[in-house]
Amino acid sequence: MNRSLIGRGIVILAVVVGAGLLAYPPKEKINLGLDLRGGIHLVLEVQAEDALRAETEKDLDTFVRQIDEDGTGGVSATRVDDNSFRVTGVAPGRDNEVQEVVDDFLPFWSHRRDGEALLFQRRIEEESDIKEQAVRQALQTIRNRIDAFGVTEPVIQRQGLGTNRIVLQLPGVDDPERVKELIKNTAFLEFRFVDYPSQGGAAASEAEILAQYGGSLPENIEIFPQDQKAEDGSVIATGYLGLERRQIITGRDLKTARSGLGQFNEPVVRFYLSQEGGRLFGEATGANIGRRLAIVLDSRVQSAPVVQSRINDEGVIEGGFSQTEVEDLVTVLRSGALPAGIVYLEERAVGPSLGQDSIDQGLRAFTVGVALVVLTMLLVYRRSGVNAIVALAFNVVIVFGMLSYFGATLTLPGIAGIVLTIGMAVDANVLIFERIKEELRSGRTVKSAVSAGFAKAWTSIFDANLTTLIAALFLFQFGTGPIRGFAVTLSVGILASVFTAVFNSRWIFDLLLSRSDRVERLSI
Repeated sequence: MNRSLIGRGIVILAVVVGAGLLAYPPKEKINLGLDLRGGIHLVLEVQAEDALRAETEKDLDTFVRQIDEDGTGGVSATRVDDNSFRVTGVAPGRDNEVQEVVDDFLPFWSHRRDGEALLFQRRIEEESDIKEQAVRQALQTIRNRIDAFGVTEPVIQRQGLGTNRIVLQLPGVDDPERVKELIKNTAFLEFRFVDYPSQGGAAASEAEILAQYGGSLPENIEIFPQDQKAEDGSVIATGYLGLERRQIITGRDLKTARSGLGQFNEPVVRFYLSQEGGRLFGEATGANIGRRLAIVLDSRVQSAPVVQSRINDEGVIEGGFSQTEVEDLVTVLRSGALPAGIVYLEERAVGPSLGQDSIDQGLRAFTVGVALVVLTMLLVYRRSGVNAIVALAFNVVIVFGMLSYFGATLTLPGIAGIVLTIGMAVDANVLIFERIKEELRSGRTVKSAVSAGFAKAWTSIFDANLTTLIAALFLFQFGTGPIRGFAVTLSVGILASVFTAVFNSRWIFDLLLSRSDRVERLSI
């Protein structure tokens, strides 16, 4: 036996044994996808307009603060829509000052005079950037929340390039309702001063607040609901507060948060602000001692205490929370507030029993497919068919070993990809065997026919597998969830098929033919 044959045998043994060790035991090494393990599947859409609205509110507040630094006062701004705002109280003689503020603090805004007012419009390119950033930030925030919750092998990705949609697949979730609450809670935190009622609790209805303002709300006032809770935390009524439209700070100014206990040992959330957020909060609270400050979470007032003294960089959120609610809120706040709201477009739950049924059916299809392939190869190609069967067995071991090594998730379409791989692996052997038979019919010796058969079949095998691999890569790039699982197993299977059908099969033939100087017949 020559050195080349021994060397190739060692390579094959090392690859197969290594793959087997990587894949064993399969129950611990192979991650099962949503359709096999059970869990929840969600498709969300990021409301990117919320991010535009928040940025507009922030920028108009910045402009008023900067243009009014000389203390003359009288400048006010209102948002016209998501991409524009209107400023009044700036005399025409201050246009140069306005331009300086725009250049320094609002570089992505254009402005023009509209009578006595200034009309600001966001540039189109900045609008697209804010929307794209909102989706990316939402994706990262949701990923942080899911990671903090401890879901194994989640799938969190955009549904196609340039869309506002996000796909979530969470296998093995045993408390889906809590996870869904954690995901959909935008945790958009904001602090606003209360205009009405200035003292006491909340108004009984929105009509009561409207009556206070003569039947219509001023431009700088908005109405928000507040849940009235009993001692056990249950909601017994809904009240309403009239809040100033201006946000003092938002969740973007948050540095971190943690759970704690209030003055009556009730669960509360303690928050800590960034340096800039602490400065803004300190200025606002120091100038408004005695006023009520509403803590608004997801457009609902959690509490509205009276400001007793200047508050700089930390505070407390109270709202009659349970300990679990506090822990979830801390997770949401620490992972970052979503830059925009989200809506559910699709929601699907897969039970563990359905997942096990999918596994059983997939294994049954796999077993039947392998049995039929083995039987066909033995009937058509006789003892040479054993060569293909050995290569096929190696192929399966290598596929599962590579899936384990890369941490890929096996899905039901992934099982279909493995079954398809078996057919493609045998297809390569069929091409090789048919070429060998043609060479034998033309009068070549067995060794010469085997060598020529592999050489002439290689081009066809390479072309067929390359085009399939390219298709699989496109599926992986643009597909989601199970489609990507199919693409992964198919790609891994293609690489394993080329190795086993060409390298392994040739080695087995060479091993058999090396036992004799002259082989007269080949069972094929």
